[in-house]
Amino acid sequence: MLRLTWVQPEDLLGHELRQARLDGREPSAIEARWRAAGGPDAPERAGASPHRASRYLRLLAEDLLDELADLPSRLAEDEPTDLEKIKSLCAHWPATPVRRRCPDPTALEAAWLGRAIGCLLGKPVEKLPLDGIRALAGAAGNWPLTTYFTAVGVPGDLLAAHPWNRRSAAASLAENIDGMPEDDDLNYPLLNLLLLQRHGRSFTTMDVARLWLDELPPGRVFTAERIAYRNLLTGIEPPHTARHRNPFREWIGALIRADVHGWTNPGDPAAAAEQAYRDAVLTHTANGVYAAMFTAAVIAVAATGGHDVHACLRAGRRVIPPRSRLAKAIDHAVQLAAHHGDFTDVVDELHATYAPAHHWVHAIPNTAVTVAALTHADGDFGGSICRAVSGGWDTDSNGATAGSVAGLLAGGPAALPEHWRAPLKNRLASTVADFDGTGFDTLAHLTHLETARP
Repeated sequence: MLRLTWVQPEDLLGHELRQARLDGREPSAIEARWRAAGGPDAPERAGASPHRASRYLRLLAEDLLDELADLPSRLAEDEPTDLEKIKSLCAHWPATPVRRRCPDPTALEAAWLGRAIGCLLGKPVEKLPLDGIRALAGAAGNWPLTTYFTAVGVPGDLLAAHPWNRRSAAASLAENIDGMPEDDDLNYPLLNLLLLQRHGRSFTTMDVARLWLDELPPGRVFTAERIAYRNLLTGIEPPHTARHRNPFREWIGALIRADVHGWTNPGDPAAAAEQAYRDAVLTHTANGVYAAMFTAAVIAVAATGGHDVHACLRAGRRVIPPRSRLAKAIDHAVQLAAHHGDFTDVVDELHATYAPAHHWVHAIPNTAVTVAALTHADGDFGGSICRAVSGGWDTDSNGATAGSVAGLLAGGPAALPEHWRAPLKNRLASTVADFDGTGFDTLAHLTHLETARP
C-alpha cells in the first residue's frame, strides 16, 4: 500500500485545524464534526498516517478542509499576503539604492559553502527531539556542538532510542561524508539560479511554476511544495496553489528558497524581498511568505560586506508586517539571545514558547531559532551553524540559512574552517537540471553572473 506523504486529505485535516488556530480562525465546530466521525490527529512527525482511511473519512476531510479555508481570520488586517498591503504596513520599508553593488565571487562561494555545511551538519538529527540531539552529541564528546555528528563512540542503546534521520545518516555523519549529498535545501537555490538564468529578475510566479514542472521531480518536494505541485497538476493556478487544501502554507518551504534572491540583490533588501515574495506565493501565505522575504533581505545586506549580523537582521525585520506573528517571534529571539549567555537557555525558552502550538517545520519557530543563533554567535560561522542546529526543529534548514548568512559575513571560503569545508570536496549532488556534481566555486561564478546582470 502506498501512503503518499503530505497529500492524503485525512492527514491534512489535523494540520489545518492547528493552522486555523494559529492564524486567527475558530475551528472548534468543524473539529467536533471530525472527531465525532472518528477522524484522527495529524501525524506528529511523519508525512502520512500508517493506515488508509475509509472513503467516508476521506471525503469528509476534503469537505472540511474547504470549510476551514472559508473561516474568517481576526489576524487578516495585520497579516496580509498581498504585497502592496504588506508594504503599506511596513513604515520603514527599505529605499532602493542608487547603485547596485556586486559582491566578490569568493563571498558568494562562501555563502554556497556555508549553506551546504550548515545543512549537512543538521541532516542526521532532523526530526529528533532536543534531548535526543543533546544526548547523541554529548555521548560523542561533541556538546556544545563544534563539528559534524558521529556515531563513533555513541552507545548502541542511545542510537536505538534516538535513531538518526534514516535518509541522511549514510551520507552526513562525519565518518560517511563524501561531498555534499542531495538535499532540498540545496535543490531550491539551484532551481532559483536556473530561474534567473532563464527569466532574469523580472520572473513571475507563473515562471516559477513552469520551471518546477519542467525541472523538479515531484518526489523531491514536501509539505507546502508538494501540495502546490499537486494543485498545479489539477489545473489550479498561482496564487491559489498556495491556499487550496494546503495546511502547510506557513511552514518553512518558502524560506529555504530565499537565498538566491538575497545573493543577487546585494545592498537592496527591498528588491530581494519582492523577488522572494514572487517565489513564495506559489506555495505559501502570510508568515510563510514573510519568512522568505525576511531571509532574502537579511542576505541582501550581508552580501555587501561591511555589515555586522545585527544590522542585517534589522534590515530583514523592516520588510515584514510589524504586528505579524513572525515579527514578534524575531523580536523575542533577539531579546533572548541578548539576555542569556548560555544558548541552551535560549533554546529551552523558545521551545517552551512555540513548540506546544507549532509543528516542527513551521516557519515561525524555525526563523526564531535561526535569528537567535546568528545573534548569539555574533555572526561567527561555526558558532552560528552549531547554535542553529542545536536549537532543534528543522535542523538542516536552519543550519543552511545560518550558514548562508554567516558564510557571506566571513567573506570567502578560506575564512571557513578547514574541518567544515574539506569533507564537501567542492562537490554537490542534485537532481536539478545539470547541476549534479557541480563545484561551489562554479556555482558562485554562475550566481555572480546573475548578480551583475542589468
